[in-house]
Amino acid sequence: MIDAALIQQCADRALKPAIVEMFIERAGSQDPLAVTVRSGNRVVLVPKPTTPDEAMNLIRQHIGRNIVRVGITQNPAGLGVVEAGELKPDLVDACANLRMGTALFAKVYRIVTKWYGNPTDKEVLPQVFDDAIIAWQTGYFEGTAVFRAPDPLEVKPTEPTPESESETAEQRGDKTAAGDSDPAREAASTDPNKAGIRIDLSGIGAE
Repeated sequence: MIDAALIQQCADRALKPAIVEMFIERAGSQDPLAVTVRSGNRVVLVPKPTTPDEAMNLIRQHIGRNIVRVGITQNPAGLGVVEAGELKPDLVDACANLRMGTALFAKVYRIVTKWYGNPTDKEVLPQVFDDAIIAWQTGYFEGTAVFRAPDPLEVKPTEPTPESESETAEQRGDKTAAGDSDPAREAASTDPNKAGIRIDLSGIGAE
């Protein structure tokens, strides 16, 4: 079992320590240098690394060609990485791996919880956790690539655009034509004494 002090110090605060322990027990490893390589549904047999350097060399050999999981949390290696040289040794550091892995699992857990409608019923939560573990292991939940999907905490609701900002000049012109009143124009059309000169008659009879 992973040391409780390590969990307290390094695990993401969004997850309760009991959840972290269950997560590692179900989907992780007790070995910080553990490297698992898969090609599709097939496990690729690789030599067990005994040093961080060996582990990193092994990861770099397979990243980009196979699915590589690393360390205590079996964190998916290569997320956001373009080249193998960008991989950092903290992948196989126990504390850093626990911090990164639990933060990513917390996001996956939120995605699954949201899909269930954010339940609070204790009878439903074990199913939510089971599905989150499966999503962590496969990388998918209900067709969503959970590792690359946006975090529900970071998705802001779309705010409606105020009508005054969204209305175009053409639309405002249409409104005027359709019935928006112009007091001066209305007065001119109803009272002939207030009507403006429409035809210039001043030249008639002039020499």
